[in-house]
Amino acid sequence: MQDVKDRLAREVAKDCKTVEDVHNTLKDLFRRTLQEILETEMSDHLGYEKHSVEGNNSGNSRNGYSRKTIQTRMGETELAIPRDRNGEFEPHIIKKYEKNASELEQQIIAMYAKGMSTRDIEAHMRDIYGIDVSAELVSKITDKVMPLVTEWQCRPLERIYPIVFLDAIHFKVRKDNRIVTKAAYSVLGLDVQGRKDILGIWIGESESASFWLSVCNDLKNRGVEDILIASKDGL
Repeated sequence: MQDVKDRLAREVAKDCKTVEDVHNTLKDLFRRTLQEILETEMSDHLGYEKHSVEGNNSGNSRNGYSRKTIQTRMGETELAIPRDRNGEFEPHIIKKYEKNASELEQQIIAMYAKGMSTRDIEAHMRDIYGIDVSAELVSKITDKVMPLVTEWQCRPLERIYPIVFLDAIHFKVRKDNRIVTKAAYSVLGLDVQGRKDILGIWIGESESASFWLSVCNDLKNRGVEDILIASKDGL
C-alpha cells in the first residue's frame, strides 16, 4: 500500500500548476478510485471478471450502467453504477440512495496515505461504515491499481532538468506491531518548458547520503543526463 501512497502524491503533482489543478486532480482520482471499487464489487458479486468466459451461461451478467451524481467536498462527482441483468447487485461503497460521499472521500484518501494492509482496510470499512468488505475484495481492488503504479514509477524522464528540488520528510508508521520512523525522499523537477513534475518518491529507513545516491542513480537509469541547479537542504 506504500506504493499506492506514492502514486497518490505523483498523480496529484502531475501537470498541476495551480491550486485549482490540484483540486481537479484529487477530484478525478477520487472518482476513478470509486469507479474501480464499483467494478470490483460487481465482479465479486457475479463471481467472474468483466469479459471473462466464466460468465457464459452463468445465469447472470453485467447489464450496462446507470448514472449517479454524488456530492463530495470537492463538488459534484458523476459515477457509472454497474447493473446486473437480475437486478440483484447492491453496491457497498456507495449505497443505492446515498448522495453525499464527503466523509467517504476523506477516508479513502486517508487510507492511501496511511499505507494500510488489506486487513486494516477491511476492519476500517466495517468499523466506520458498517460495510463488510473482505480482505480478498480489497486485494482485488489493489491488484487492479498496482500495474498502473508500477508503470508510473518506471516511466522515462526528461534528459535535462534546469532545476531539481531534493528533500526528505520523516514520518512514523506501524510495522510488525511497533512504531518505526521512515524517510520519504522526494524529487521535484522543473523541465525546460517550465512544468513541474514529481520525478519520484522513495521510502527509506532514514535519510542518508547512500540512499540519496541510489535515488540519483534511479533518475539516471530513467534517462536524466543533466541537472543544471540542484536545490537541497543540508544534503
